[in-house]
Parts: sequence; structure tokens; C-alpha cells
Amino acid sequence: MQQRRIGNSGLNSSALGLGCMGMSEFYGATDEAQSLATLAAALEAGVTLLDTADAYGFGHNEELLGRFLHGRRSAALVATKCGLAREPGSYARRVDNSAAYIRQACEASLRRLGVDTIDLYYLHRLNLATPLEESMGALAQLVQKGKIRAVGLCEVSAATLRRAAAIHPVAAVQSEYSLWTREPEEDVLAACRAIGASFFAYSPLGRGFLTGAINGTAALGAGDFRQSNPRFAPDNLPHNLAIAARVRQLAQDKGCTPAQLALAWLLAQGDDIIAIPGTKRIAYLHDNLGALQVALSADELAAIGAAFPPGVAAGQRYTQEGMKGIAV
Repeated sequence: MQQRRIGNSGLNSSALGLGCMGMSEFYGATDEAQSLATLAAALEAGVTLLDTADAYGFGHNEELLGRFLHGRRSAALVATKCGLAREPGSYARRVDNSAAYIRQACEASLRRLGVDTIDLYYLHRLNLATPLEESMGALAQLVQKGKIRAVGLCEVSAATLRRAAAIHPVAAVQSEYSLWTREPEEDVLAACRAIGASFFAYSPLGRGFLTGAINGTAALGAGDFRQSNPRFAPDNLPHNLAIAARVRQLAQDKGCTPAQLALAWLLAQGDDIIAIPGTKRIAYLHDNLGALQVALSADELAAIGAAFPPGVAAGQRYTQEGMKGIAV
């Protein structure tokens, strides 16, 4: 498995990680036995980075990962997040970056995960009503105490990232990045490179849409948050289906699957980029891993980029509630 450095943290990650969120909520029905089998298959295939958050399933995702990690801790790089507070049964959220909350959340995550140290600990979203010095100071103290190994930030603006890095080193930034979400190219990627942080791309397959497997929301299960996602809405769906069709055609021309084309393009944007597609199924995991065998020439990369220019998708990435704390 290809390894990529995580900023200046001294840690390395597999080029493809595994997003675990869907094993607990947001993407329809869950199956713990299936999820645990997928986690095992990922480690066996050389995937080292397992990405979770305390907000996923209101702690369930960390608990699930904790059960899996028992006896396997040394084989995995554990990334989790704090700062996005939700009430059980509700999508509504508030962003809490206070030092007291960060310390409390970290202790709770360590307990649920059953580990002594979290490898990569992110602020899930930012609320600049709390001074950045307070939030980064709390994270720095957690590093000093050995509770976490490296600090990450999610969905931050380039300006905020530079300010944060001046307070304490930031090893990683995690934001949505894919063929239909290219906003990081505007300035955040350059800021990451300027401060020496790696970039972790979540939803690199457009929440499954870019694979061509989704033709609308009718087939999505009850409780699937894509039912209310703007890019899956009836007004935006025809436009976005044309994007998926273009991905499918380019993949067919290349002799790979749409998921593999989308991930191969993303990984080729820089050795400092790590993609974390989420899945709870072994078949999709293996499909995604096939991207590592897809080599794209400079001409192919240029053609793909031209086919999916920034702003190509119709609709916001999230509802207004979901956009809280993004790009602040």
C-alpha cells in the first residue's frame, strides 16, 4: 500500500483511508457485523487510516471502532474529531470550540475508542466566537499530555488555517474534495502546502453519486441524509446526473470503474493528499482500492479536470444547517 506523510507530524498514512461514518448513521440501515468485516478487510488490504468522529452516531461510531481495535491498535492510525455537538435523534448541530469542551470531548473519545492516544485529532467545525488561541491552546495541551499525537482542522478557510498554524502546528486539514467539489483548489490547498499540512479529502466520490450507482433519492433508505441534500434534490438532479454520466464514460474509456477514476484523479493532485472514501461494504472497499492501480497521464488528468471544472455541480454541499462552521 502506498504511504503518504501526514504533515510534519512524523506519522504516515495509507494513500487511501477508510471513512467510518456510514457504519453508524447518515447512509441508511447499518449492520455492525458487516461493518466490522469491512474494517478487517481494510486492514488486511493495507489501509491504515480509520476516520471517525464523536458526532457520528452520537458516539456509536467510536465505540464500534474501539471494539474493532482491541488487539489491533498497532496496525491502525486513528483519526477522530470534536467540536460538532448534536442531540440524539437530531441533525441540528452547534459548534463548540471552547477549551473545556475540547478537553471533555477528548477524554470521552479516548474512552469510547479504548486507546491511550489518538493519532490525529481534528476540530470538526470552527466557531470563531471562541478565540482561536483558546481552541488551539487546548489542542496543544492535549499533545503535550500525550492524549493526541497531531492536530487537524476541518473545513477551515485559508486565512484561519494560517492563523491556527501560527499558534500550534497543524498536521492535517480535512475538507470535502472531489470532481464535483473543487473549492479547496481556490486557496486552502495552497495554504496547506505553505504551512506543511497534509490534505484529507472526504466524500471523494460525492457521497456515492459519482460512482453512477444513484439515480435519485427513491432508492435511498429511510434516514439517509442524502434525501434532503441539495445536490440530490429534484431541481438539481438532472444536471448532476449528467456529471455522473461523464465520469462513467471517462472511466469506461480508461478501463476502470467510475469510483477508481475519481479517486485516481484526486490522488494525482498531489502526494500530500489522502482520500478517505467511506463505505460499510467490502465490495465497495475493494473497488475503491483499485484506484491505486490506475495511472493517469498528464493529458488524461487535464482532460478530466476540464470535464469537471470548479463549480460544475448544481446545489450546495449541505443544507443551511449542515453548512454551519464551514470555511470560517
